Amino acid sequence: MNYEIVMGLEVHVELATESKLFCGCSAKFGADANENICPACLGMPGYLPVLNKNAVELGIKAGLVTNCEITRRISFDKKNYFYPDLPTGYQITQLFAPICRNGAVEISVGDGVLDVPQKKIKIKQIHIEEDAGKLVHAPHANLSMIDLNRASVPLIEIVSEPDFRSADEVVAYLQKLRSLFIYAGISDCKMHEGSMRADVNISVREVGEQKLGTRIEIKNINSIKAIINAIKHESERQINALEYGDEELVQETRRWDDEKNMSYAMRNKEDATDYRYFPNPDIMPVLIDSAWINKVRDELPELAHEKLERFITQYGLSRYDAEILTENKRLAEIFEQVTSYCKNAKETANWLIVELLNLIKIDGREIEDINIDCKKVADLIDAVLNNIINRTSAKEIFAKIYHEDIDPKQYIQANNLGMVSDSDLLYKLCEQAIASDPDGVKKYKSGNEKVFGAFVGYVMREMKGKANTAIVNEILKQMLDKIQAD
Repeated sequence: MNYEIVMGLEVHVELATESKLFCGCSAKFGADANENICPACLGMPGYLPVLNKNAVELGIKAGLVTNCEITRRISFDKKNYFYPDLPTGYQITQLFAPICRNGAVEISVGDGVLDVPQKKIKIKQIHIEEDAGKLVHAPHANLSMIDLNRASVPLIEIVSEPDFRSADEVVAYLQKLRSLFIYAGISDCKMHEGSMRADVNISVREVGEQKLGTRIEIKNINSIKAIINAIKHESERQINALEYGDEELVQETRRWDDEKNMSYAMRNKEDATDYRYFPNPDIMPVLIDSAWINKVRDELPELAHEKLERFITQYGLSRYDAEILTENKRLAEIFEQVTSYCKNAKETANWLIVELLNLIKIDGREIEDINIDCKKVADLIDAVLNNIINRTSAKEIFAKIYHEDIDPKQYIQANNLGMVSDSDLLYKLCEQAIASDPDGVKKYKSGNEKVFGAFVGYVMREMKGKANTAIVNEILKQMLDKIQAD
């Protein structure tokens, strides 16, 4: 039989606040275990939660960029369950009056064209809640330790409708949310740090069937690769169960094991009644009026799709280059800063797209973590455009700016890397290059222009890479054109 996959996503995104959702402890990632805690984080009696206003504003902002309706009267509820990393025995969340409802984002699948949406993914709701702590397992010592730094860190959960039919659509949706939230300053969305995680609700059914199949939830997947693998594995497991009856499908929660590339059952899927939700009497409802919403809307920065169009019109970039540069907010910032110094957008785009992204890929770093001196990059580009150095030397210097933060002007001078433009000297070397390769001359005169590079290479080797290639190319072409073909 032919089957289709039906999926909905619950995406958890930690908000970019300085402090936690209900206390003044730092919400920053990377502290030593249990460094950012207080009696409120620990669930000590007598400490009441105080709501972080900035978290509410970021929640409003998330709703605006995902085309949601903003709830005018929000409240917070208690979700009761026991787990060692939840010291209060309940999670403060929003069930009855979430901050956002009925939104949608448009995605494109395949070529990554940002302004050609192919499908609309509906968002059921976005709600604000506190994160739980973290268990650190030490299996060799037969114990687990609890780190509560993450307890009460504010996050939003974006709950989609079951609109996904492929892993590609899921990836496109996550990339769209990530772009919207990073550009808007809602979150850094670093999946490797856990600030963006996804639960995938997945079922399969025969093509044409309207009734949904048995829904399985796969929890807390924190990388794109793992999400793709989990969807593939789980959909195949469910199809095999329907086809061959080798196991019974039950509604349950499963955990993904990235090392074993498989999922395994955790528990039966709970319903809302299992959590015994009830309004939190310690937190008063919050009223969100039009003035507050308009204030947040006015503070929204330029988003990726808006920046893309501006890069094309303002800087004259191709759509392809603009898409790559605006795919990441940090890269777009570097581009504009470098261009403001060297005044050549196209050349800047080429250096960043080719050289910078390649260096980042080799290092395995995140673009958001890159700190490169944009003025030094601009000085290097100017040196190339003004024929002070050739591109081969410039590539080496670019890498040194990236790794060692060198000053390109000083480095060029100290290492005598300036290009030689002495026409008489270069003319003699070009004569030698042609005289040393008569077969190459014949091939060139016969229409094989690829051998031209060999003549240029001869001169560059003699000059140790410092010859002005523009002058060399011009001299060689003039010489070769004067030679009569056999």
